[in-house]
Amino acid sequence: MKDVNPVVWFEIYCNDLERAKSFYEKVFQTTLSPLGNPVQDDDLKMLAFPGDMETKGKTSGALVHTKGMEAGGNSVVIYFSSEDCSVEENRVKDAGGEVLRSKMSIGEFGFVSIIKDSEGNMIGIHSME
Repeated sequence: MKDVNPVVWFEIYCNDLERAKSFYEKVFQTTLSPLGNPVQDDDLKMLAFPGDMETKGKTSGALVHTKGMEAGGNSVVIYFSSEDCSVEENRVKDAGGEVLRSKMSIGEFGFVSIIKDSEGNMIGIHSME
């Protein structure tokens, strides 16, 4: 078995890129930055989360707005890391999202909050405290 995280990239689809940017920056107190368009498609716009896209085993990702890909599908849940997920959870409503499941214990694995972002995507917030 490999001991390297096999997840290298994630995309969160958005209907309104600026609204989604505001949500994620406000809730997670981070800055997203424009990402170059790899396919030269005028309909594709991406804002990257801070990360290391060059190192194997590191995960990076972006908010994505493109024709034909609607936001709000919940077949995959991405968990964001946190010191205490209740802190980010408390910012969700003001940022335009909704708390689906408040901070709950997952035993020895810590705690999670499950929320909907401003675009209707379900995401998780994980912490050990």
